Amino acid sequence: MNDWPEGWSGGNRGPGYGRGSAGATPEGARVMRQVRRGGPGAPGGRGGYPPPGGPGPSAPPYGIPQQPSYVDGRGYDGYDSGYSSGHVYGGPGGPGGGDPRAYRSAPNWRRRFKWSVITLVTLLVVTSVATYFWADSKLRREVDLSKVIDRPETGKGTNYLIVGSDSREGMSSEQKKQLHTGSAEGKRTDSMMILHVGDNGDTLISLPRDSNVTIPQFRGSESGKIKGPLGPNKLNAAYAFDGPELLVRTIEYNTGLHIDHYVEIGFAGFANIVDAVGGVELTIDKGFKDKYSGADFQAGKQKLDGRQALAFVRTRHAFATSDLQRTKNQQKFLAALSHQVATPSTILNPFRLYPTMGAGLDSLIVDKDMSLWDLASMFWAMKNVNSGDGVSMNMPISGSTGGNLVWDKAKVKTLVDELKNDQKVTVTGD
Repeated sequence: MNDWPEGWSGGNRGPGYGRGSAGATPEGARVMRQVRRGGPGAPGGRGGYPPPGGPGPSAPPYGIPQQPSYVDGRGYDGYDSGYSSGHVYGGPGGPGGGDPRAYRSAPNWRRRFKWSVITLVTLLVVTSVATYFWADSKLRREVDLSKVIDRPETGKGTNYLIVGSDSREGMSSEQKKQLHTGSAEGKRTDSMMILHVGDNGDTLISLPRDSNVTIPQFRGSESGKIKGPLGPNKLNAAYAFDGPELLVRTIEYNTGLHIDHYVEIGFAGFANIVDAVGGVELTIDKGFKDKYSGADFQAGKQKLDGRQALAFVRTRHAFATSDLQRTKNQQKFLAALSHQVATPSTILNPFRLYPTMGAGLDSLIVDKDMSLWDLASMFWAMKNVNSGDGVSMNMPISGSTGGNLVWDKAKVKTLVDELKNDQKVTVTGD
């Protein structure tokens, strides 16, 4: 005889507990909820067996443990297990239902900002370093100032000798025709300037190419042998005789000023820089024409391209004082060019900055000790001269002899002393 009541015998125990349900519907959250078992007042106590002969209606018969009762979905002693809200089996707000964004962590904007800044700074550093080495590799360091003999003592500040040559290196016949350069062999100096960079202002001094100077004894740049002296001559003849080293030696001998760095640019390079920067705005006080240089300008403000710029700085036949007026035009244009290169529209625009740097660095010939920092300092000083923070002048002239311009020795000495001591320049020139 089976002691189990009907429905609990054998394997037919109805929707029994603990062995799974035989029904089509699986045990749901209703069956599996946490419950409170009977308290001390229940028959037999919590989990106890009732006395024989009369279990209460809510107690299981024959001593079967009392089954869980539901108290508003709460578990033992009022603890809310979460089953009543469906947090386990897909109720509102649970993993299987509700808004899934409620379980996503809020974005950490401070962390994102920090990593964005780190990434940006890293990119800037890498780009800057790569640009520096690229630019440094393009500089043509071809002039050896160690070959210059009997040099003056170095003064305060830095002195650059800036030379514009009539070099036609790399130019095609069509380019020579377009730029009105002619086809002369060799190289001569069309312009020469000393730029002094110091703590008391920057000074740009033009040296007329027809200046009457003495070409002293020198060491040959190729042979290494001592040659000369060559005596009185035009200043630009020194370059024609033995190149940049003899030109530096001649200027130092006639002025007593130590030249720290040398920078040279030819016709094509000059025009390419102007075109790369997008042209240079310039105000021309009085219109002029020159069939030799190809100049044809009206008075007023205008933007010059590379071809026009080269014509502007080369023209001398259109002026009564040909060499002096040309040096003034050269100073004016180079200062405006430096200002244009330093504007945000060039520096902050990589599509303009890199072509400008490429055109300039490919065209410049510098001394072996020149660094990119020195070059940047030179351009910045020329920009200062253009903005009125420096002095722009010609070498003081006292007269002429045989068609050559004679320097005013007294003024030149005062000027050189002021530059050597990095003092404010008081001397003026035509």
